[in-house]
Amino acid sequence: MKTIIVVALAGALTAAAQNPLSADARSLYNTVKGEVLRSAEKMPEENYSFRPTPEVRSFGQLIGHVADAQYEFCSPVKGESRPSSVEKTAKTKAELIAGLKQAFAYCDPLYSSLTDATAAETVKFGGRDMTRLGVLTFNSFHAEEHYGNMVTYLRMKGLVPPSSERNSR
Repeated sequence: MKTIIVVALAGALTAAAQNPLSADARSLYNTVKGEVLRSAEKMPEENYSFRPTPEVRSFGQLIGHVADAQYEFCSPVKGESRPSSVEKTAKTKAELIAGLKQAFAYCDPLYSSLTDATAAETVKFGGRDMTRLGVLTFNSFHAEEHYGNMVTYLRMKGLVPPSSERNSR
């Protein structure tokens, strides 16, 4: 059993060493995906309608927006049309979390299969040519930007955001 684990770990390390750009993109995506999902789960349902000011999205709308963005960024990399909107259709915490998980699952295979060679291939995004790596990195940056909003919402409700939990132990 230990031999299998060592061989698997060595294979993963070799793949990361051979594909450092795509490995970094995958790591960034998985980090923000975890932070956003844990934030969605942590916020009580009664606070999903909370918005610090009337001009900004509610917490639930932020969750829906991040879900929709997964499709917005990943569908051109897949060569597909963008699926329907989560933000406009999901209303409850359970529906929004389910939609968010489905949206991340839509993107997961792109990050899992990305290599440095395929990362350099171009796709149309926003009316211009971008590399797959560029689009997928933009997706992670966008999600991280909105995770920053979620942090503020959580703190305003007296909750410690996921990225701070590990630092407070």
